[in-house]
Amino acid sequence: MKTAVLLGASGLVGSALLKQLIDDPGYDKIIAIVRKPFIYDHPKIEQKIIDFDKPDSYLDLINGDVLFSSFGSTIKKAGSKENQYKIDFTYQYDVAKTASKNGIRYYVLVSSVGADPKSKIFYSRIKGELDEEIKNLNFDHISILRPSMLDGDRKENRIGERFGLKMMNVLLPVLPFFKKYRPIKNSIVASAMLNAVKSNKNKYRIYELEQIFDLAKNP
Repeated sequence: MKTAVLLGASGLVGSALLKQLIDDPGYDKIIAIVRKPFIYDHPKIEQKIIDFDKPDSYLDLINGDVLFSSFGSTIKKAGSKENQYKIDFTYQYDVAKTASKNGIRYYVLVSSVGADPKSKIFYSRIKGELDEEIKNLNFDHISILRPSMLDGDRKENRIGERFGLKMMNVLLPVLPFFKKYRPIKNSIVASAMLNAVKSNKNKYRIYELEQIFDLAKNP
């Protein structure tokens, strides 16, 4: 039986993963790392409320077998590029660094299609920088998933994202090139995250979109 540490439990992918972890008999405990309490009552779940700006304050709270990270924000929600960088890179990296120091063996990170530390696109550059830095941490196995646009029921209303999903569904049948950017359900990404722990025997492995679809079906 394993203990899962989950960063981003209230997000689109994180909430789907939380449900699957509850149903998975291989995990008997889920530690949800959160900034504020969220409503989800289950005997498997233990919430740890932390201050992400003070990494030293949560050194003893990040313990388990697997760290799942699906944390992130948008410019609009974060309020500035500086804040988005802090959320998408600094907070995630600090938690991962603490987890590696505390002996957590597996790390599964949700990144993004097009992640590249040299990208001119700010969001893609943040994701790429995190992917690169994570590989230097002392985990036995690191799995990085790079999904495209996520599809699922969000709590907040993202008009631009909903429009993008509709456009992709229109373009895909006539422009096969866009296949590598086709939307993916949050539940599929969550299933792939679980299966990555079972299948990845390498120190560091990246799963692109098509590999995520395959991984979700075949651990």
